[in-house]
Amino acid sequence: MHEKLIERFDDDPHYPNQLAVTYLLVNRLADAKYVLHMTLLRWRDDGFAAAHYGFVLKTLDNNLESAVMFLRQGIESGVDGTNDGRFYFSLGDALTRLGRIDEAKEIFREAAKKKLFPSEYQRSMYNVNHLKARPFWTLAETGYKNEFRTIEQNWEKIRDEGLNILNNDGYFTDESESLRETGIWKQFELFARGKRNNENCKRTPFTCKLIETFPAARFCKRGQVKFSVIHPNTHVWPHCGPTNCRLRAHLGLKVDHKTAIRVATETRTWIEGKFLILDDSFEHEVWHNGTTYRLILIVDVWHPDLTVEEKRSLVPI
Repeated sequence: MHEKLIERFDDDPHYPNQLAVTYLLVNRLADAKYVLHMTLLRWRDDGFAAAHYGFVLKTLDNNLESAVMFLRQGIESGVDGTNDGRFYFSLGDALTRLGRIDEAKEIFREAAKKKLFPSEYQRSMYNVNHLKARPFWTLAETGYKNEFRTIEQNWEKIRDEGLNILNNDGYFTDESESLRETGIWKQFELFARGKRNNENCKRTPFTCKLIETFPAARFCKRGQVKFSVIHPNTHVWPHCGPTNCRLRAHLGLKVDHKTAIRVATETRTWIEGKFLILDDSFEHEVWHNGTTYRLILIVDVWHPDLTVEEKRSLVPI
């Protein structure tokens, strides 16, 4: 139907633009890129096509310089469909990776003023408006203090299971979101979007059994439970999680003292046997400048301000 409309209304860029959007919705980025490229050859000033083309150039090709140019053109055009947090997010992220930090911050501030993000530092896209927002949380503030304490009391058994699978080639998989500037960052997933990974839990039965007793983690449809390992000389770009509906708890299992995490404007490190709890919808960045790997268990839990009905109705992420 898109192709018939394009053929019928050959002089209107709206129709190829809509075909490109459909390609994006079904994750056919290369097809979307081709359509947008051809559209911009005919209608170079089309802001809608430019914004989407810039998004594809960054997401598909990591072509940051060109992505910045087209995303700026699209956003500044002000046409319908360009006042979208995803374009501001992509533009700011591309500028950050190019080392143009001040420009990136200005883009994030502008988007926050337009209410496209909760704030300059909290740039999640799938949000519930009434939830408390702070970069770091204490155990007591989460409302899950007893559950977290129980896990901490068993941290050595969890560590031993994590080290056991870490020593087996092929169990841990690469982080897949292109968030690393340098180094090695891998994970071993136990639960995701409220579902149990039975095969992986067979290899870490004690850890999974503990999580089964913690409903806010076990059934968190917008989170994960996973082992995460970062090797020396790794830097993870500043980034934000997709939703403000969860808190992310990091249990230190094997920690090099030259590792650090910044959340918004505050930097901390991990402690073996203790949870570090953050709201990962805030911008965060990780450095590993030590000599041995850092292993943690990540436990996502529902944000404590969510109602029972909200937790039931929210779609998985």
